[in-house]
Amino acid sequence: MSSFNLMAFLPELVLMAGALVLFFISLGESRGRQARFAALVVAVATIASCACCLGQHALLFDGAYRVDLFSQILKLVFACGFALVLMLSGKLDDIRDDIRAEYYLFVTLSVSGLVMLVSCVDVITLVIALELSSFPLYLLVPMRRERKGQRSQMESAIKYIMFGIAANGIMLFGLSYLFGLTGTTSLPVMVEKLRPVVHTPLAIAGLAMTFCGLFFKLAVFPFHFWTPDVYQGASNETASFIASLAKVGAMAVLVRFVSLATPDNRTVVLLLTLLAVVSMFYGNFIALIQKDLKRLLGFSGIAHAGYALIGLVTLDNAGYAAALYYIVGYLFMVLACFVVICKVSPDGANVSMEDLAGLHHRSPLLAVTLVVGIFSLAGVPPFVGFMGKLTLLSAALAKGHLSLVIIAVVNTAIAIYYYLCVVREACFRDAGGRPVIPLDWTTRGVCVLLIAGVLVLGIAPAPVIDAISSSLACVNLP
Repeated sequence: MSSFNLMAFLPELVLMAGALVLFFISLGESRGRQARFAALVVAVATIASCACCLGQHALLFDGAYRVDLFSQILKLVFACGFALVLMLSGKLDDIRDDIRAEYYLFVTLSVSGLVMLVSCVDVITLVIALELSSFPLYLLVPMRRERKGQRSQMESAIKYIMFGIAANGIMLFGLSYLFGLTGTTSLPVMVEKLRPVVHTPLAIAGLAMTFCGLFFKLAVFPFHFWTPDVYQGASNETASFIASLAKVGAMAVLVRFVSLATPDNRTVVLLLTLLAVVSMFYGNFIALIQKDLKRLLGFSGIAHAGYALIGLVTLDNAGYAAALYYIVGYLFMVLACFVVICKVSPDGANVSMEDLAGLHHRSPLLAVTLVVGIFSLAGVPPFVGFMGKLTLLSAALAKGHLSLVIIAVVNTAIAIYYYLCVVREACFRDAGGRPVIPLDWTTRGVCVLLIAGVLVLGIAPAPVIDAISSSLACVNLP
């Protein structure tokens, strides 16, 4: 592996240059249209640079920042998700015109942090990248047009910041334990030095507290309390970003830290199993009574975080690959639902279940997109949600976690009820005089891309899973 290769850092350089351009655009007034165009150019350029750099390897900051296949694959996922979020955002009807340029600036900065996050193999650089990806989101949540008698975005922002800071503080405290035990901030070196003492109470406590900050981003119980409120209070576009890209980044870092534990560490397995079970049951049961579509997706996201943890319970590369494959598929599933939310609500207001009535008449393409996203979330074949769950459960069963597999299947059955309620509203209810929803070509393109992504990942998962499995070979290696 070469010590330095400028080409390998091209995605980061493109994003930071784009953020600088957006900063200068935001200095003017009411430049939302120019900022959106610039952000889209940056997203396309990032996708191109990630594709060009897939085979690159490099080290920076004395090995604290590593470019390898694992990080490059995830950077490509972030770049594609970034472009999709920008395309579905449209005109940002619920964001004031005078701050739309700043909105695109903060989104780009957060993506920059996520892209850097997956290359960090040192605690110091990892914490910096994590904060760079998090703080712009704290500012995005309250950036929503105020409605008469409603300022829920402010309450949501306060909850998000308070829970985020608390979770990060606990994580830093746990990292200090790991540093005290190993005397290093380098994750690969930390792996080697933790192995003799990983079963001690101090090491287990350090790992558990370190997980807290990542569980917060993934919305795992009991670090989930912010999720439904932030989804409901934030603008539709902001909620789509938090629900998708942020979770992919959290899972990638979680894999790095879970791999610090040895395969026979029963305490870590028990902890992850308990959190997975409680997250699945809590998210699915509370989602049964939701009427606001974003709150429903928020509680559903808690349940899906529990599903993703099943892959980590195995403490082996097969499970890690399954978890990463599932969370990448979740990105496409949830964005398919959010593009419908953004278009059904013409003025940016929240969407209730009743607002979906007659969607198959008002906009057939949106109805198909919603059905594909919902069926995939429910785990119906041949979509990626089914294949993702099957991969996770197969990895867990191979390690003897039969009870956990049965619980996951039961939860999937519970979730089908509220997912079918959404489909019933969209496909079997009368429109009741609700207007036809016009779609521009950008929205049509996003719908087609999301449907294709959900289908292709479900029908042909082998190339993606094989690529992730190959990339995991270099995670936490010296």
